[in-house]
Amino acid sequence: MKEKLFETPCGKIHYWTNEKKAEYDKALVFLPGLTADHRLFDKQIGFFEERYRVLVWDPPEHAASWPFDPSFSLWDKARWLDGILQQEGISAPVIVGQSMGGYVGQMFAQLFPEKLKGFISIDSAPLRREYVTAAELWLLKRVEPVYRHYPWRFLLKSGAAGVAESEYGRKLMHDIMMDYDGDRARYAGICCHGFRMVAEAMEADLPYEIRCPALLICGEKDRAGSSIRFNRAWHKKTGIPIAWIDGAGHNANTDAPELVNTLIASFLKGIR
Repeated sequence: MKEKLFETPCGKIHYWTNEKKAEYDKALVFLPGLTADHRLFDKQIGFFEERYRVLVWDPPEHAASWPFDPSFSLWDKARWLDGILQQEGISAPVIVGQSMGGYVGQMFAQLFPEKLKGFISIDSAPLRREYVTAAELWLLKRVEPVYRHYPWRFLLKSGAAGVAESEYGRKLMHDIMMDYDGDRARYAGICCHGFRMVAEAMEADLPYEIRCPALLICGEKDRAGSSIRFNRAWHKKTGIPIAWIDGAGHNANTDAPELVNTLIASFLKGIR
């Protein structure tokens, strides 16, 4: 995996990819969730990098993709992702988005429906307005005081324990969050900006239709927001297949990496 850069008006995005080979017939693009970085998909990259073209980024504002002007929208993130894919010669990606990464994937599907070859959501939720209540939208745009005033040691503990059930998953998220140790304001800013972007995208009331093969993956112990309720409704409304991961939390791919990798591999075999 080689680290590369993509220039935007707001800053530089750092991403990692392997070299293009003739035998690679598919490209997997891994998009981490809010406050997480490329390390979230270490178990997936290690499993797939010898068989497929793979790419993963540190999202704008996160980890190595900092400093970054936080004036961008979810539309911008999807357009920048498209720019990165063009830069890498990836024309038909299979996007695997965890939580916030799933929202970016849906925005990509909205803007570039003809480009998306496949979409896998891991513990994310639908962007369509109809799935959320007015109260949930209101809260999404007003969480800043919580993050700015909650003691860091409790944020660190709850942040790691709240998204993962496994020892590996919790330690990984703890290590990722420690990058923000001593700078709670930056961590809070990333969280609040992320929630606002999602709320604005939902309020736009766009169709966010997934026209390519898709799969929903959700941990049965996902306690982040209303992920389980959203995924049940998403599956029921659209008919997109769903896989429930026994004993896994919000970061199901770190709690049950072997099973998630098997699901991804099976999904890839089913699309051309």
